[in-house]
Amino acid sequence: MITAMTPYELKDRPAFSTRADDEFVGDRDAVVLLRLGKKPVLKRTFGVLSILGLSCTILGTWEGLLSTFTIALTNGGSAGAVYAYIFAWVGTTCCFLILAEMASMAPTSGGQYHWCAMLSPIRYMKFLSYITGWLAVIGWQAGFASAAYLCGTQIQGVAILAHETYKAMSYQGTLIMWASIAVALLCNLVGGKFLPRLEGFLLIVHILGFFGIVIPLTCMADHKSNHEVFLDFLNGGNFATQGLSWFVGISGCVFAFAGGDAAVHMAEEVENASVVIPRAIMFSVLINGSLGFGMLIGVLYCVGNIDDALKTPTGYPYIEIFYQGTGSMGGTLTMCSILLIIGIASVIGMLAATSRQFWSFARDHGVPGWRFWTQVSSRHLPLYSILLTTIVATLLGIINIGSDVALNDILSMAVSGIYSSYLIAGTLLLYRRCKSEITQYSESQDMKINVPGAKLIWGPFHVPGIWGTLINGYAVIYMMIVIFFSYWPSRMNPSVEDMNYSVVGTGGTVFLAIVYYFLRARHIYQGPVMETSQ
Repeated sequence: MITAMTPYELKDRPAFSTRADDEFVGDRDAVVLLRLGKKPVLKRTFGVLSILGLSCTILGTWEGLLSTFTIALTNGGSAGAVYAYIFAWVGTTCCFLILAEMASMAPTSGGQYHWCAMLSPIRYMKFLSYITGWLAVIGWQAGFASAAYLCGTQIQGVAILAHETYKAMSYQGTLIMWASIAVALLCNLVGGKFLPRLEGFLLIVHILGFFGIVIPLTCMADHKSNHEVFLDFLNGGNFATQGLSWFVGISGCVFAFAGGDAAVHMAEEVENASVVIPRAIMFSVLINGSLGFGMLIGVLYCVGNIDDALKTPTGYPYIEIFYQGTGSMGGTLTMCSILLIIGIASVIGMLAATSRQFWSFARDHGVPGWRFWTQVSSRHLPLYSILLTTIVATLLGIINIGSDVALNDILSMAVSGIYSSYLIAGTLLLYRRCKSEITQYSESQDMKINVPGAKLIWGPFHVPGIWGTLINGYAVIYMMIVIFFSYWPSRMNPSVEDMNYSVVGTGGTVFLAIVYYFLRARHIYQGPVMETSQ
């Protein structure tokens, strides 16, 4: 039911141009961007495998699941974790399908806020686009800091396992976090084809690393019964019902799929973006979803003593599970090293995607100081946006010195922020879909398409007919569930330490963004700026 044109079909079609910039005749990607009102300023160095590698490593489903599946295990139990993962995988696939459709319609680095501008009724376009842009900024900035923080604390956890006399201090975790940020910054500043080639290589590491962990774990560990894995439920948060406990626990599986729009924000650096980006999005959820499910089942069969795993001094139950399963310190450290390498790789890709999202929003005057953040270096890099993203994550890392609970709550804004931006864009797409206001794919030469106030035309990738509407509708319902339960604490009657303050962080940032909108941004933010004219 999915229609998509191959790169060869697109290549065989005659190149088209606009009267805005005839110098780009023959460069299809540049012309598509010009028709959306944007001038090409970044260099297209990413191909199919490199952007797929970036997308897969940022998603890092099987890697992230090892760090977060205990959330589903506590509220849901072993069986609850299995079915929560399936629910999250199906819902994420539907969400990614509509993201792929919108990316094919308008392959720009702006992503969600740009799509909101082209899908919204004109009277609501400015405000909805603005708020969506800020939600994406919140989600991605928090997500990048989260990835770096996980790297730092996981390295500490491995050190605790390897050296019993090591006393982990919060400031040390922050310093290691800063080191991972520094590595990501250096890799992003190299420019040229270094990052695409690195991401292509990391795709191989991402896939082979899965087998490097799951094979020794399942071969060496004692196994639980099928009943224990698929039928044992747990209400560790003491919620009123098992069903409510299960919904609270799904956030652990949802987090493992966060960041599906990473490839979108790199769109202006990808060749044949309107076709390649949707394919990267869909292949990433297929590959990562399959690997993540395999890892979850393997770990649940080999989990051993759950209480020991949950109380491990390393802070990460999967480290204890590895050690229980293999009985080998060397083997456990090797398996953990695979995860740490891929974790640092995800930080590198996260910095690239996060900085491009911010750069694009600044280009359209959505943030204070936009003139400064939009500058592009001679290496075709949004240098100042990269540096700002690095500084934000570095400052957030300081919070860990005073309270790791506070930092965890701030970083949990990644899920709520990113999924809220998906929800607004997906709801508007469903609205236009139901009104039949999007026409079939076309390469008309003499009109701008998919810009605010213009006609809407599907890109080369979309799900036609009633199936597209049903998938879109299910994705909207799924995202509402995810956002609602992302604000819940992990147990009933939580203490100050157990309370989930992410709603305060997300709501507070949105409030400040709204205040800035009415004081300043409504006068300068007009939605996506038309940098070209016909």
